Amino acid sequence: MPEKSGTVLEQKAAGVLVGSAVGDAIGGAVEGWTPEAIRERHGGWVTGIVGPWYDDWRTARPIAPYHKGDGHITDDTLMTHALVEVYDERRAHLDAYAVAESLVPKMLNGTRWIPELEADALLLQRVFLAEKWLVARLHYGHVDPREAGVGNIVNCGAAMYMAPVGVANAGDPEGAYAEALDVAGAHQSSYGREAAGVFAAAVAAAMIPGATPASAVESAIGLAKDGTRRAVEAVAEAADGITDWEQAIPLLRKAIEPYDTVGPDYRNLSMDARRPSRTKAIEELPVALGFVLVSEGDVRRAVLGGTNYGRDADSIASMAGAITGALSGRDGVPEDWATEIAEASKTDLEQPGRVMASVAVELRDADARRWARRNDVLETLTR
Repeated sequence: MPEKSGTVLEQKAAGVLVGSAVGDAIGGAVEGWTPEAIRERHGGWVTGIVGPWYDDWRTARPIAPYHKGDGHITDDTLMTHALVEVYDERRAHLDAYAVAESLVPKMLNGTRWIPELEADALLLQRVFLAEKWLVARLHYGHVDPREAGVGNIVNCGAAMYMAPVGVANAGDPEGAYAEALDVAGAHQSSYGREAAGVFAAAVAAAMIPGATPASAVESAIGLAKDGTRRAVEAVAEAADGITDWEQAIPLLRKAIEPYDTVGPDYRNLSMDARRPSRTKAIEELPVALGFVLVSEGDVRRAVLGGTNYGRDADSIASMAGAITGALSGRDGVPEDWATEIAEASKTDLEQPGRVMASVAVELRDADARRWARRNDVLETLTR
């Protein structure tokens, strides 16, 4: 059992980062599958940590020879923790140049424990093609970081690790949105970049004392643009009045379908999949926000909803876990899950939250000094 954090900020920051990791690890075991296939494989709904889909996971899918399940965190958490490390080193607000100068080198240099590979390896060796794009464009291509995301497949690859941006801007959804858009510009474009901003904003809003699932989602809708906004609105409407995640699964899928480009078969993408558009959205964030509402802010229910929804289950459950973790704090994250996942992944899930809480305080102080300087100038200019 981790030591109790001393402040509400520390509790909530820990809730975000541990809740995100828990959702990632549990959802990862069933990523890519339908709710029907999940129930058939596991003899019913998944209710916690389960083993890999394939016993021969090393060879069953050569494109992804990963040991998913058994409490192993995936690339979502690995990239999230890498971004926390960047914040820890820089102790400043981040932008696209921080991705090029600090995050990409972490992907390329120095090994770290990769639970799904059961080995120390480069972070680059675990991430998906859309994340390898960061290295190709920024390290090898020397593209302007602010424009490097253009041309990448449009997916949730940037959004999935934006929770730390929300913590860094705790209580300031607008600031989180703007910072995440800048950071994600190095990685994504169109609705993939937009989702990164909206997710960070939802986390920042959920960090506010007294925040509710509804207030966090309302903040997200208020900042979202184009198809992302309409998708979140549609999912929120579908979730209204529902508190059973099992009942919600088909309803949320139906609500997101008009905005989803992947299509009905997650492993057999439609011809229009993951292309830029002002009318479409990634599936993961709106559905995660739907489960935040359906769960009434409860981490366990939100994670189980996102997991059993299937498709990109690890990212959906991770985003839902982060936002509900912000709402409920570290005490709201099931301790049995957190302990087993930390042990199975050989990863400290608590330290990232402590780091981000301290970063948030330092950024608040720096922002206050900057605003004071501007205020002094404006006072002089308006006399």
